[in-house]
Amino acid sequence: MGEIVNLRRARKARDKRVKDEAAQANRAAHGRSKAERDLTAAQARLETAKLDAHRRESETDDQT
Repeated sequence: MGEIVNLRRARKARDKRVKDEAAQANRAAHGRSKAERDLTAAQARLETAKLDAHRRESETDDQT
């Protein structure tokens, strides 16, 4: 026979775990200095620009 589980406690533990994960993500996103946020944004723009520079034109664009 299986172990008896209190569903109310299991649900509360699950909800707490989800909230803790969300709080950790928020701390990582918002717990940085302005210089760190600016650096991350600049790196993202640079990566996007590099990716766009390597983009090939599709055949349908040439026909229009």
